[in-house]
Amino acid sequence: MHKVLILGGGIGGVASAIAFRKQGFEVELVSERDYLFIYPLAIWIPVGSMQFKDVSMPLSKLARKHGFSLTIDRVAALDGDAKTVTLEKTGVLDSPALVVIALGASKLKHEGIEHTCSICGKPEESLRLKEKIEALVARGGGRIALGFGGNPKDASAVRGGPGFELLFNLDYHLKTLGIRDEFEITFFAPMAEPGARMGKKALSAMAAMLKAKNIATRYGKKISRFEPDGIVFEDQRKLESDLTMFIPAGEGDAVIRRSNLPQNSAGFICIDDYCRIEGIKGWYAVGDAAALEGPEWKAKQGHIAELMAGNAACNAAIEHSGRQGAMKGYQAHLNVLCMMDMGDGAGVVYKNSLREVFIPMPIVGHWLKQSWGHYYKLSKLWI
Repeated sequence: MHKVLILGGGIGGVASAIAFRKQGFEVELVSERDYLFIYPLAIWIPVGSMQFKDVSMPLSKLARKHGFSLTIDRVAALDGDAKTVTLEKTGVLDSPALVVIALGASKLKHEGIEHTCSICGKPEESLRLKEKIEALVARGGGRIALGFGGNPKDASAVRGGPGFELLFNLDYHLKTLGIRDEFEITFFAPMAEPGARMGKKALSAMAAMLKAKNIATRYGKKISRFEPDGIVFEDQRKLESDLTMFIPAGEGDAVIRRSNLPQNSAGFICIDDYCRIEGIKGWYAVGDAAALEGPEWKAKQGHIAELMAGNAACNAAIEHSGRQGAMKGYQAHLNVLCMMDMGDGAGVVYKNSLREVFIPMPIVGHWLKQSWGHYYKLSKLWI
């Protein structure tokens, strides 16, 4: 039985561990955290709809269920030429024949980023954001700015959806408390049409909802820096804020950028359609760590990471275990898919090369999104 080393305990890494076990591989998963944090559900932590424990799963429980070994350690170095992996505590590992890199992405470092909170950074930041929102609620009002940034080197690394979801959930939360009128909320982004990759229908619907909810917008100006009391844009105009929630765009993980692995200009690992790292036999990359190829509107999303994980396991079984079958590519299956929660409903966003859809789902949409969260956790234990 071939052994595969999977680096990263996020959505892509866990999906890889499960998929490779299904293909009969011996699996070791390396993660710097001992739990899986389910980022699509993190939108509800800051507004108190879910607790941290509801948005995480112990990796040890998943390891027992699926029969893979678990190592809690941080990846310190990767060498594609020598085909070695170095961990901080364990040191250099014996050269594994098969490696799957699912380390996710780092975030671009804007000047003054420490003055912001994010729901797409370290998991504990969601709790910090919750505390800050509760402080403003206790104060009785304030100015809140929410936004996301872009990476001109790789547009697929933008995380806009969670920003919109938190924005609408915060608006709904403040309304239920009866104090929405005491808050000024502004949504900001450096691009002229934030959310454009979702399609024109979704973009138009978002614009209408922002206007209806009295949420101001500030688009089309690059961010110069963040300050304790607001955001300064490239024209030196300042958006004053008592609380700034910002989701930076991604770039390649620092360990990857320091390595000799093939990378694009943003530091993401270059792979072929079958998730194989270029020039390194037996090494794969999935999810946010990989440089996606495909249409201009492509985006790094959790369901794409899971698709890539399943494909990599299938392809590895064919190439390294002699299993019969056709190799599976990810590019033909790229799409944008999101159940965009709004607290009191949701909107279904779907786009592929043939069509784009936006379906508003008042009330029931919110329960469907929460049901998906329960399904996701249970499915990892049922499969």
